[in-house]
Amino acid sequence: MKIGSVDVARVGLGTNRLRNTQENVAFIRAAVDAGVGMIDTAHSYTSGESEQTLGAALSPVPEGVIVATKGGIGGPGRGRPEVLREEIEQSFERLRTDRIGLYYLHRVDPDTPIEESLGAIKAYVDEGRIANVGVSAVTVDQIERARSVVPIAAVQNHYNLSERKHEAVVDYCTERGIVFVPYFPLQVDGLPRLDEIAKRHRVSPSQVALAWLLRRSPMILPIPGTLSLAHARENLRALEIELTDEEFAALR
Repeated sequence: MKIGSVDVARVGLGTNRLRNTQENVAFIRAAVDAGVGMIDTAHSYTSGESEQTLGAALSPVPEGVIVATKGGIGGPGRGRPEVLREEIEQSFERLRTDRIGLYYLHRVDPDTPIEESLGAIKAYVDEGRIANVGVSAVTVDQIERARSVVPIAAVQNHYNLSERKHEAVVDYCTERGIVFVPYFPLQVDGLPRLDEIAKRHRVSPSQVALAWLLRRSPMILPIPGTLSLAHARENLRALEIELTDEEFAALR
């Protein structure tokens, strides 16, 4: 799957619990070596340590890897252009880079029009310092408003087998070739068929949950979070699982 000009595997890595330790720096490097191409972080994650860890592990960012970060979360006013500019500059410093591969508006600010927030991010695109832009926790209408300001490469919303309120957003992104990045992709509640299908394929229920998402739309790129290299490799193996039409329908 391409994000801008970069071709990445369709299972990425979420880093919302990543602390800046030597062990985690080594973990990130090993995860990339294992095939992870999309790594997701944010200005707010672990008070900046997540970005700092990625900067220590991946500066300069290897070819074929996208480090995505986000800014503008925490309550009314956090999407103001001056706030976003400050957070973007801090992200550059923490990530030890002068160009961010994908930058999301983390939340739409109720006190700031989305057009104003995206305008601040677009200025960095125009300068060549941000390659691609995304939006998070948005409706179809908000995506369309965002696209009136700057091309939107990715949308990140809460979506998984148990949380399906953004079906219309998934379909919208699929039809328009926008990467849809579901967060909390492994959250599954009360699906007895999941265990049955996992046993049939001799894989874990989490791998089936990822395989279902991958089958749901060719534009979906899940970012399960983990601090374990074994789990990261297990998540990547979900790319090899082929659910039958009956299995996909049973879970849907």
